[in-house]
Amino acid sequence: MQPLKVALVHDWLTGMRGGEAVLEAMVEMFASPELFTLVCFKDAISESLRNVPTHTSFLQRIPGVRSKYRHFLPIMPRAIESLDLSKFDLVISSSHCVAKGVHKRPDAVHVSYIHAPMRYMWDRYEEYFGPGVVGPVVRWTASLMRPRLQAW
Repeated sequence: MQPLKVALVHDWLTGMRGGEAVLEAMVEMFASPELFTLVCFKDAISESLRNVPTHTSFLQRIPGVRSKYRHFLPIMPRAIESLDLSKFDLVISSSHCVAKGVHKRPDAVHVSYIHAPMRYMWDRYEEYFGPGVVGPVVRWTASLMRPRLQAW
């Protein structure tokens, strides 16, 4: 019997907060997991997470993404769905945003640890997209995408 291939999926790795502590515990649970995320800034995460083979989405290659990654929220569902998890038997997502929407192969198991609903599109929308917080283009795009992201 071949060992279980495990993928851990996390929204983004841009610092160390509560969700990243949960992810560290998940990493410890498996012999050789691989990590998938929208964007990863290795200098901003713990050594234990830096040591896990990590795959990022197309967002990682966008100039300026380090300071503006949250502005890409309207396309994050597409970015998370683009990650290739076809070689994994078990997918565990650690999600406060879109990681829970990752696609897996039909016979694989997906377990999602959801920290909180996507607050950016629900009760804290104005904090993230209100006047003066983001530019008018991002605010307009977020308002157009809000119903779709809430349904998603």
